[in-house]
Amino acid sequence: MIDEKNIVKMLGIAKSFPGVVALEDVDFSLRAGEIHALMGENGAGKSTLIKVLTGVEQPDTGTIELDGKLVQVRSPQHSQELGISTVYQEVNLCTNLSVAENIMLGHEPRRFGSIHWRKMNELARKAINRLSIDVDVTQPLGNYSVAIQQMVAITRALEILSAKVLILDEPTSSLDIHETNLLFDVMRKLKNEGLGIIFITHFLDQVYQIVDRITVLRNGKLVGTYDVSALPRVELVAKMLGRSLSELDAMSKVRAQAEEQTNEQLLIEAKDLGLRDSLGPIDLELNTNEVLGIAGLLGSGRTEMAGLIFGIDTPDNGSLTISGEKVHKFSPLDSLKRGIALCPENRKAEGIIGDLTIRENIILALQARYGWFKFLSIQKQNEIAEEYIQLLGIVTPSPEQLVKNLSGGNQQKVILARWLATNPKVLILDEPTRGIDVGAKTEIQKLVMKLAEEGKSCIFISSELEEVLRVSDRVAVLRDRKKVAEYSSDVDERTIIHTMAGEL
Repeated sequence: MIDEKNIVKMLGIAKSFPGVVALEDVDFSLRAGEIHALMGENGAGKSTLIKVLTGVEQPDTGTIELDGKLVQVRSPQHSQELGISTVYQEVNLCTNLSVAENIMLGHEPRRFGSIHWRKMNELARKAINRLSIDVDVTQPLGNYSVAIQQMVAITRALEILSAKVLILDEPTSSLDIHETNLLFDVMRKLKNEGLGIIFITHFLDQVYQIVDRITVLRNGKLVGTYDVSALPRVELVAKMLGRSLSELDAMSKVRAQAEEQTNEQLLIEAKDLGLRDSLGPIDLELNTNEVLGIAGLLGSGRTEMAGLIFGIDTPDNGSLTISGEKVHKFSPLDSLKRGIALCPENRKAEGIIGDLTIRENIILALQARYGWFKFLSIQKQNEIAEEYIQLLGIVTPSPEQLVKNLSGGNQQKVILARWLATNPKVLILDEPTRGIDVGAKTEIQKLVMKLAEEGKSCIFISSELEEVLRVSDRVAVLRDRKKVAEYSSDVDERTIIHTMAGEL
């Protein structure tokens, strides 16, 4: 039974970082005895809001109340002292220690100056029995599944840290259905005991299975807080993507129907391609002269699919055929040699190397393809860099400018230039326009369509449905790490949103 009393009340929370407004006037409340989902796409502000609540970051403005009392959460340790605990997807415990040692760490009972092992095991056993979990607390934590490790982390938060607010950050990402149901049983039990639980997830089915209320953030702003019973799935997806259903009804098709290609050939064929705990078996085809759009919410498997095709990960199911040859060896370098290039989603972590110049960043992939014993001359490097600076309109005084000094849009163009310089048959673009201005977005979209006209193919992944439909010949929709539908380019946004929500 949900208690209307707020355990947590955050009002007017704002937080900015250099060049980025992460949160703007956000309100959030958590009641006793409630499971409250925090929803939003990448960059929505979820992580920053949790960091403010747990003392990792200090807000620029705004207030936090716990049990009706105004508090300033000074640090993560202080948040634990206040009764706020977080359990992450990757459990931060010591797998080489026993279950009991992990639960009681730092609070071990002692006798004559030494750990009282029998007493510690008894206390740990009693604590974990509260969750109705049957494990041998004397065994190493590493002997148990991720799900059980999460239960141990929750037990520690409840018994040792006396948590009254439990934050579960993507706890089901690495769990199978049985393990997820086990976690949900524990969450319901804790909810009935009056605990407040913040549940961060990207799985819509799970939200509607376990949650009482939903708060939606978008671009650092509060969209709203809703009772789950009053918010249909399709409306939730529309709110996360920044669309209203009436707006979708009124929208006309943005992208003109492309002329049929008469010389299409099958370039990539994936059959039942999948990787356990990452991506369910999918079928996918990509032809020459084609842009295949990939639509799906964050966590739907879009990036994981790109990683399998490019060879970042090795599938454990199905087959991948490129240009008629079955792929047996998966690695980025082998993919480059086959003519496949990937522009990654996280350009700062996986793309640009900020302390290198534009020239050095652009030639990296091409040099790797040639091999380091066939070194490109500085003259050749400059020719390549100048060519793509001109082609993509990269704003810079010189190819020797450090990439970290460029704007986000120009950084993204440098990464595109890097992969275009390898002259790929297939270019996989994972969120190529995220975080860049409208003008740069339009230029990149035009470039994608131009490349298709010139005989190249592209897999175009984006959270922005409008641009997926604008550039794509076909659109595949992913949900919960599976491909659930495929449409021709004349599909509308409303149909895709219903499909993403699981209502088609």
